[in-house]
Amino acid sequence: MTDSKYFTTTKKGEIFELKAELNSDKKEKKKEAVKKVIASMTVGKDVSALFPDVVNCMQTDNLELKKLVYLYLMNYAKSQPDMAIMAVNTFVKDCEDPNPLIRALAVRTMGCIRVDKITEYLCEPLRKCLKDEDPYVRKTAAVCVAKLHDINAQLVEDQGFLDTLKDLISDSNPMVVANAVAALSEIAESHPNSNLLDLNPQTINKLLTALNECTEWGQIFILDCLANYTPRDDRESQSICERVTPRLSHANSAVVLSAVKVLMKFMEMLPKDLDYYGTLLKKLAPPLVTLLSAEPELQYVALRNINLIVQRRPEILKHEMKVFFVKYNDPIYVKLEKLDIMIRLASQANIAQVLAELKEYATEVDVDFVRKAVRAIGRCAIKVEQSAERCVSTLLDLIQTKVNYVVQEAIVVIKDIFRKYPNKYESVIATLCENLDSLDEPEARAAMIWIVGEYAERIDNADELLESFLEGFHDESTQVQLQLLTAIVKLFLKKPTETQELVQQVLSLATQDSDNPDLRDRGYIYWRLLSTDPVAAKEVVLAEKPLISEETDLIEPTLLEELICHIGTLASVYHKPPSAFVEGSRGVQHKRLPGSAGSGESVESPDTGSAAGVTEAPPAVIPSQGDLLGDLLNLDLTPPTTTGPPPPISSGMQMSAMDLLGGGLDSLLGGDLGGNPAMGAGFGAAPAVMPASFNAPVSGGLDDLFDLGGGVGLPMGAYNPPKAVWLPAMKAKGLEISGVFVRRAGVIQMEMTLNNKAMSVMTDFAIQFNRNSFGLAPAGPLQILTPLGPNQTIEAALPLSTVGPVMKMEPLNNLQVAVKNNIDVFYFSCQYPISMLFVEDGKMERQVFLATWKDIPNDNEAQFQIKDCHLNSDAASNKLQSSNIFTIAKRTVEGQDMLYQSMKLSNGIWVLAELRVQTGNPNYTISLKCRAPEVSQCVFQNYEAVLKN
Repeated sequence: MTDSKYFTTTKKGEIFELKAELNSDKKEKKKEAVKKVIASMTVGKDVSALFPDVVNCMQTDNLELKKLVYLYLMNYAKSQPDMAIMAVNTFVKDCEDPNPLIRALAVRTMGCIRVDKITEYLCEPLRKCLKDEDPYVRKTAAVCVAKLHDINAQLVEDQGFLDTLKDLISDSNPMVVANAVAALSEIAESHPNSNLLDLNPQTINKLLTALNECTEWGQIFILDCLANYTPRDDRESQSICERVTPRLSHANSAVVLSAVKVLMKFMEMLPKDLDYYGTLLKKLAPPLVTLLSAEPELQYVALRNINLIVQRRPEILKHEMKVFFVKYNDPIYVKLEKLDIMIRLASQANIAQVLAELKEYATEVDVDFVRKAVRAIGRCAIKVEQSAERCVSTLLDLIQTKVNYVVQEAIVVIKDIFRKYPNKYESVIATLCENLDSLDEPEARAAMIWIVGEYAERIDNADELLESFLEGFHDESTQVQLQLLTAIVKLFLKKPTETQELVQQVLSLATQDSDNPDLRDRGYIYWRLLSTDPVAAKEVVLAEKPLISEETDLIEPTLLEELICHIGTLASVYHKPPSAFVEGSRGVQHKRLPGSAGSGESVESPDTGSAAGVTEAPPAVIPSQGDLLGDLLNLDLTPPTTTGPPPPISSGMQMSAMDLLGGGLDSLLGGDLGGNPAMGAGFGAAPAVMPASFNAPVSGGLDDLFDLGGGVGLPMGAYNPPKAVWLPAMKAKGLEISGVFVRRAGVIQMEMTLNNKAMSVMTDFAIQFNRNSFGLAPAGPLQILTPLGPNQTIEAALPLSTVGPVMKMEPLNNLQVAVKNNIDVFYFSCQYPISMLFVEDGKMERQVFLATWKDIPNDNEAQFQIKDCHLNSDAASNKLQSSNIFTIAKRTVEGQDMLYQSMKLSNGIWVLAELRVQTGNPNYTISLKCRAPEVSQCVFQNYEAVLKN
């Protein structure tokens, strides 16, 4: 007998058996077979071979069997698209089934089958289901539109499904409304500029009506949608808040947080003196407190959100300190978060309670928690001045426990207390010095060294203490080495005779034996300071230090605003904007809180749209004239490199900068510019790249609203002052230069007339600027191609860039210029109108204007009078617009026109203005607000020059 018997069998295998069962006439057997298929599919077996047999089972009245078959289809349609087409007829038929559950099931499954061929057949059934008489079918179809949009956005738009979806917002059934909102929000997220959710008071009213009756997840969708709406005024804001407030008592924590988000946002628009504002604050506390009795994971999410709320509005929970006291069985992540909120809520009223708690926590067993508790005591001392003494004595008690990590944390925070309250608690230094040997953490060692150096004159053996640290200098961390270097230099400046050897030893260790560039550089700076000017060294190293601020870990205000708009989402747990952790384009719209009501600068709010605005470019910092670092960084006199090719130079001028100058840079820089530092930018430096085109900014639509005429084209007829004599002939060996600064099509030019009043021919002209407040520098060489003969005049236009070296000048718009020719180098100063620096895109969005005006401190506001001006407000607005001063809004209050204006300087600094024009009164009042207030005087002078000429 052969071995072939082993290869033959009567068994046909599992798939074959399932196939037979699926084709059985008995309904029960069929259902069992489909269940087996689904089970095999779930555990990862490939049962795609049964596709036609399973599809045949679709035509049944049994709902359970239909669901199972649809589940199978969703899984395998992608790998078997051609076979999936077989199921289309059944889907279309099911969409017209008398049973609404089957109709909904069919449309839901078709939406989940991500196969292009099937989506074409889905349109007709979907259109019918969107208008189905049964709300369950309509709500399922609404979500299906969002799924279909994800597969084929163009198809959805062409078929008009988005308009149908918008109509569903007015549906009589709240669940349909909620699903329509969810679908539109999902689509709008992937198309931020589509304005799909066109929210207006009527729509908002429908959403609020549906809010009371739909399921908890439907409520969340509606609340999140409401949060994107900007009410027209405080009355509408209050009305919405009143209708959302009942959601605060919902059992689902997600609904509560979404309601809190809406209320936090709309509260911004309520005047603080309104009775309802106080009521709302009281209503917000209990739901937040209730969230803290949930499971630890939910507590943590609630605490992260409360942390943001407390930073924005601490008054909400100021009386609820006790709920943030730590429980013994709280997980560490909850304990640390509670601790953080306790410090934020600490005030003079509750500090005794807080300190008693913190002292208790400092004796716990969890090391991380104890460390944070000790730090918290220090933060309380800095935040509540009246408690500082009690905090210091608490810290001293903790030091006496001799627990190593407690002692180290205590020393770190005492250093900060010394910084906040100088000459108050230094009596404790002796106690600190006793614990010197036990310190082994870099931060604690660095803090102790700082204390010894700072108060060396009060510590008899300061030199011995610092010398003990010096023995293992190379084994210390960088933080300790830098602190030790500074402390020993401080000690030397206080006790020079006794510590000369010590300071030489540390300077040698830092500069010659160290390979850390930071340490080496600091060592060399100290060495040079001490060797050249000990008095200056004393002023630099022993300078009075600024007091440290109360809250160093507060979230930056604009980020906090954005996070408040994302309460109840991952962004509020991470404390990061969505753009920081969401990949791709979805979900990265920047949201802002609306401007508060009742403030004098309030501008009419638009009807719709969110408060999202253009994010402001960070203003460039102008280093002061005596800024050591600014000077050091500008010692490099090489021409700046550019990112593009320079403009073409005519053949007669193609020579190097060195040839042009004859003796090179040194010869030019030999002369002194009236006691100012050496010039910073080289002659013939590669010019800054000119913009390829100068498109006029597009009108923002506000002009029509505020009756400001047409769009903002290129500034026409901008005011330019007449030419002034900058360099008289008697000071420049017969060369007279007069000129004016102009801005044309976004390019700043220095237009000059050069007049030769001498008897000799002048050639080889070149020009260079000293460092100045706004980085003005020539964008190319001075183009004077022909010799300038006696009694001849020549016109020259020099394009300027704003990318040169920066140094603060006095006055701010002062420019120091050096001009060279074949006779000599001549120096002069001139002042440019600051409007030269106003860029063409200086028109702010209204909401951004409001938020920025509010955000800039009131101390930065300057007020001026412009006298004898006889223009009406419209004429003034048009005239200023030609100088890139843009009117954002206009209000008339009691016969007085108020123009709200913005301008943006080339270095990114925004200036906001309120110009008040009273009919019949020739005197205008102007208020200016800017993050760099020193600019205000120049801006006022510019207003005066433009309006009076």
